[in-house]
Amino acid sequence: MDPVHTYVTTVLTDKFEVPSDEVRPGVTLTELGLDSLAVTELLVTVQEHYGTGAPDDAVTGEATPEDVVALVHELLGETQPVGQMGEE
Repeated sequence: MDPVHTYVTTVLTDKFEVPSDEVRPGVTLTELGLDSLAVTELLVTVQEHYGTGAPDDAVTGEATPEDVVALVHELLGETQPVGQMGEE
């Protein structure tokens, strides 16, 4: 599995106490119970972990965990998730 996706999922489940079975493709951060402050905190937590920067409004409640993962890969200059390179 993609390490960025694993990290984002871990933050959602550990820091924001989202049940792991609720973190599934297509679910929005709002649907996971995060309000706007929690979404900002998620973004800051991920940015600090990966040493990246992004505008504060780069992620909204309508974003999915996959959107957060894609943003991190974009900020890191990666075209594909590390765990999926070479897979088609």
